[in-house]
Amino acid sequence: MFPTSTSPASRQLVCNIGHARARTIASGLGPAVASISRHHVSHSTLMVGRINGVGRTYATRLIHSSTNRPKPTDHLTISNASSLPATGGSQSSEMPKTPGPSPLAVLPLTNVLRSWMTTFVSSSPFLLPPSLAVMSVLAHTTNPVLNPDRNPLLRAFLKKTFYAQFCAGENPAEVRQTIDSLKQIGFSGVILGYAREVVLTDSETKDLASCAAEGGAAAEECIRTEINPWAEGTMETVRLASPGDFVALKFTGAGRQALYSLSKQLPPSEALGAAIDGICNLAAERGVRLLFDAEQNALQPGIDDWTLDYMRRYNKTSTVVYGTYQAYLKSTPATLSKHLAIAASEGFTLGVKLVRGAYLGADPRHLICDTKADTDGQYDGIAEALLRKTWSGPLQPPAPQSGSAEKEMTNFPDVGVVLATHNRESVLKGKALLDSGVAKLGYEQVAFAQLQGMADEVSCELVAGPHETPKEMEMAAEKESAKGSEKGSEMVNKPQVYKYLVWGSTGECMKYLLRRAYENRDAVQRTRSGREAMGREVRRRVKGLFGISS
Repeated sequence: MFPTSTSPASRQLVCNIGHARARTIASGLGPAVASISRHHVSHSTLMVGRINGVGRTYATRLIHSSTNRPKPTDHLTISNASSLPATGGSQSSEMPKTPGPSPLAVLPLTNVLRSWMTTFVSSSPFLLPPSLAVMSVLAHTTNPVLNPDRNPLLRAFLKKTFYAQFCAGENPAEVRQTIDSLKQIGFSGVILGYAREVVLTDSETKDLASCAAEGGAAAEECIRTEINPWAEGTMETVRLASPGDFVALKFTGAGRQALYSLSKQLPPSEALGAAIDGICNLAAERGVRLLFDAEQNALQPGIDDWTLDYMRRYNKTSTVVYGTYQAYLKSTPATLSKHLAIAASEGFTLGVKLVRGAYLGADPRHLICDTKADTDGQYDGIAEALLRKTWSGPLQPPAPQSGSAEKEMTNFPDVGVVLATHNRESVLKGKALLDSGVAKLGYEQVAFAQLQGMADEVSCELVAGPHETPKEMEMAAEKESAKGSEKGSEMVNKPQVYKYLVWGSTGECMKYLLRRAYENRDAVQRTRSGREAMGREVRRRVKGLFGISS
């Protein structure tokens, strides 16, 4: 975590260059951008930041994950705490167990065994360090013998183990097969990302301004080698997704032009703007929704500007574009409230993907909630206000500007919500609000999301149900009766549950797999809980073979 007391000249902020492993950007992203040594363009990063010449390595996580982290000395851990503030003010560390069959019963045995193996290694203090060391070598090697895409034996091992646990496939046929298998289990769909990383050399990152100059040779090279590959990969990902699915993307995955424009809060370049428009148009045509990821705080104002602009253009009749809001930032309630007011005033739907946060090791400490409990409370409070479609808790209408009508400022707009979290308590609180009839949003407007291969016990609990309560069934029956229809009640109270996964060759996905391994290491308690849940499921199935009641 970066100190907050260093001077602008000596302090550098780590910047996630989109699809990528990044290096450093000067504090505040002022006129001079610090030398960014070798980095990759990807969905999340293993980053090296330098403070006063001292290197520090951080493992960052995908935006929509919300796992446990070991408590540092300041007691800040983002996500999956056992103690969350209850709606009524009391606190409970245990939520009621779901009655009936084990939720994990919906998973094939191979998935259960693979998950148990993965979480066993990830939660072992003896097995995890050497495993991380090996995976780090494989992710960054230039030796063809250690490249899974060129070593068939290595590729076969990884493909059947860690790759299968977290990734969708190496080609369109495998991706579609994986998506179909998840939907057969009961998942509503997927959040699909592209794993390929664009590699930039040291010299390419020293002068971002030259790449941003329209018509120059450097700008043309950026378009050809960075923007076009990013756009083509993202477009193919949209084509692989089915109607109702999501596609995740990072603007900075488009490379140096995107980074420069975002750092200066400028509109995208002509070539980049055309690429983003192409992606949005294709997604709208196919009924696919786009999740624009949040990034580090230094770039976030520019990302917010772009995201709101694309929402204005594509969220008039349906919710195509979603922005990401990180609950661990103290500023998030004010930022989200401002965006809600803008959406209400201008008449578009605000797409909200709510996460706890992914840049704990890079964002300045003073910008982050003081305690984990503060983050949990902020996440749950924001989620409740969104589901109720009302200004309450952390979300309050911005003060009306001079000459504007107060009523206009207090309207709550239409929203689409993705609750992206591995925290069981937050998931169950959101589901309880939807089940109770108190929430103004229905399940068709709310999605729950977890990473593929992680928090399966949380995802499967949502999938397994129960899905309908007597109150909701009665309300649905009355609604359908008024319409003169005898159908439709079967969809009431059925959560939309999505799994996030990436696609690409085994070699292309190695850095993504390494980040998942680091995340499991950091989320010690959640990883242990997953291992124990998978162990119980294995024992339950073994007992079932011998007719022993579980």
